Amino acid sequence: MLDELLVAWIGHQRWFGGKGRPIDRLSVESDVELTSGLRHLIVAVWQEGSRDRYQILLGQRYDLPDRLEHAVIGQFHDWLLYDAAHDYELTGWLLDGMAADEDRGDLRMRHTPGVTIDTSQRSLVLGAEQSNTSLVYGDAYICKLFRRLIPGINPELEVVAALAARNAPHIAQPYGWIECDLDGTPTTLAFMQRFLPNANDGWDLALTSVRDLYNSAPGIGAAEAGGDFAAESRRLGAATARVHHELAEAFPTDVIETHEVKRMAEGFRRRLGRAVAEVPELREYVGALEAAYHLVEDLTVEVPVQRVHGDYHLGQVMRTPTDWVVLDFEGEPGQPLAERRALSSPLRDVAGMLRSFDYAARHLLAGHADAATLEPRADEWSRRNRAAFLEGYAEAGGVISADGQALLRAFELSKAVYEVVYEARNRPSWIGIPLAAFRQDAF
Repeated sequence: MLDELLVAWIGHQRWFGGKGRPIDRLSVESDVELTSGLRHLIVAVWQEGSRDRYQILLGQRYDLPDRLEHAVIGQFHDWLLYDAAHDYELTGWLLDGMAADEDRGDLRMRHTPGVTIDTSQRSLVLGAEQSNTSLVYGDAYICKLFRRLIPGINPELEVVAALAARNAPHIAQPYGWIECDLDGTPTTLAFMQRFLPNANDGWDLALTSVRDLYNSAPGIGAAEAGGDFAAESRRLGAATARVHHELAEAFPTDVIETHEVKRMAEGFRRRLGRAVAEVPELREYVGALEAAYHLVEDLTVEVPVQRVHGDYHLGQVMRTPTDWVVLDFEGEPGQPLAERRALSSPLRDVAGMLRSFDYAARHLLAGHADAATLEPRADEWSRRNRAAFLEGYAEAGGVISADGQALLRAFELSKAVYEVVYEARNRPSWIGIPLAAFRQDAF
């Protein structure tokens, strides 16, 4: 009966990764009572022969207040079951457990050495996330519940803890985590760090700047518009270089030899082939893209690799009153854990941010009545802020050699190819944004 309720409910959750495919079966692998009315479940969901695991905070009440109606799972005997991540009367347990380094059943709750957790804070669920659920406790903490569970330590916990131990700047203080063993491997269930109540999202700040430019009088350039973002882009470039330096100090580094660089270029080319087969609009750019990838194949130098962010864009950075802070070091959630932890060129992060500047410049043009008129302004804003970011990156010690320029361009173009496929599948009206990266004058 519980399995049937969960099957009917889980497929509609925004963090469920198997939407659009039938659920063959669901089973509860772990069921731990945390406190009265609150259980922690790990469920296995089988679809088309493959299994994914998810965690659920299961609340049970006889009567449900109106504020929890949206979280209802269903009726089970005399109980109403619901997603208790939304119940601030129960989620204080997470703080209590981490503060006390408590073990409960298979769960281990821990706090970062040297910190004190204020357990009086009340939680509120953030509504914007897709793959996880984040609880904000007052103005103090943000606790991310990793809904889909992959055996192993989550890279976000691993990276932020290592950088905090070095007193690295540009990160949010870690406070605690929750883990259990899956398949005999310690696995991160939740991670809590400092909340930044007075910070602004980098994407929102960039869009404000773009709007200011679009609304300015004809002839006013990005440098003269009221919301010029270039100084912030430069600071962000410097912060990015410092984070890369700290990552290189905290974790092992290596180099990839020329034959491995050629294999990397082959990977770019294979992804392009698959993309062209799915999105014919890419076909006219294949020659120019192949030429860019060929420059990588011709490199005769070793390429330094290290731990990187792995999913770097304007939505992953926050501007506090004093500086930029980098968040979400877990990499791309849909990728295997080993791939997210693998060493890579820091230019991959740089390329991701450059693409994000281009998206910020152009995404307001989708469906805009004056898109053709505003296109030159989008170009100017993107070029100005990309250049400022790269200047800040170089000034703070980020290295982009002459050979690195070819690799950076290949990373950026490969990212744009991925974006074209994504937009074709999900937001066809936006496909022009990444396609603009392939225009001849962009090469």
